[in-house]
Amino acid sequence: MPAAPLPDAPTEPIATADVATAPLALTDRRPVVPAERLVAEMVPPPRFSVVSFGTYLPDPNQPSQYEAVQVLEQFAGTLNGADAAPKRSWFRRGAPAPTGPAGVYLDGGYGVGKTHLLASLWHAAPGPKAFGTFVELTNLVGALGFQQAVRTLSGHRLLCIDEFELDDPGDTVLVSTLLGRLVDNGVKLCATSNTLPEKLGEGRFAAADFLREIQGLSAHFRPMRIDGQDYRHRGLPDAPPPYDDRTVEAVAARTPGASLDDFPALLGHLSAVHPSRYGALLDDVQAVCLRGVRQVDDQSTALRLVVLADRMYDRELPITASGIPFDRVFPEEMLRGGYRKKYLRAVSRLVALARDSAREAPRDGGREG
Repeated sequence: MPAAPLPDAPTEPIATADVATAPLALTDRRPVVPAERLVAEMVPPPRFSVVSFGTYLPDPNQPSQYEAVQVLEQFAGTLNGADAAPKRSWFRRGAPAPTGPAGVYLDGGYGVGKTHLLASLWHAAPGPKAFGTFVELTNLVGALGFQQAVRTLSGHRLLCIDEFELDDPGDTVLVSTLLGRLVDNGVKLCATSNTLPEKLGEGRFAAADFLREIQGLSAHFRPMRIDGQDYRHRGLPDAPPPYDDRTVEAVAARTPGASLDDFPALLGHLSAVHPSRYGALLDDVQAVCLRGVRQVDDQSTALRLVVLADRMYDRELPITASGIPFDRVFPEEMLRGGYRKKYLRAVSRLVALARDSAREAPRDGGREG
């Protein structure tokens, strides 16, 4: 079916600017990120900058979500309790240190609120503290070196690790060793990871993998299972149909802070930018517009797209795109392969961002059939 014509007067523009300005191109950017910025940015992403246990809305049909809140609130209490303990004196012994696990591991499906809970723990805990994804943690070690990373993070009370990944043995051993050193230095830990959809009925499948892979740290973690449906798509339709190129260009032209790129060119550009810099690539971007989204068949390219999708999702950037819907961007063989957790998470997030754009973009025409 041919693309529908661009409507003469879109009824619901994303934004209105008095003077149209040319959109920026991500492919023109080559950010340089100093190691100090990597450390300073180890905080929850903007999407979770003000969340709390009180703003988490458990599914009434999932008791495990209520239990997870209670366990993490208690865990935060052990961290706060250290501040309240009286100092030692010559006449009185100090209060005993709070007891409890060195870490909590949150295992569950996509979109059950694990990151919300992890960020809520971070907000509830006293500083110094750090929050980052597994990928960001490995990037930090690469930027600082292992010993300096240990020294830097050992000054923290709490380290929160989102999206712990077990698909790269080298990275898993590296992070496991790092966490062992941090636990020895008194740092408390909390980590999340995703259970594959086809494994959701198999109990603590992902938790068993996690505890096996981190070997000596297993005894320090309390695994928590969180069941539920992906909230990003709960009761919502499938991925919205893509726009035509003219609509994507029009949205980019009238949206302050929008970027406009051809999808294949952007994928090529990502190969020249280290994944630790993808966040900086999006500095000051308010919306992402892409022409010609197509299926990604190369594994290395697909993994780079996963990281970019995470950074766009962290920043809540609506995506307006032409080409194919985002739920078709990875081929079936990839979704069944060793990196399927990453790809399924990326699809969930890209579809959510495309839906954010669809709520505000023109609905009368402008869609590809």
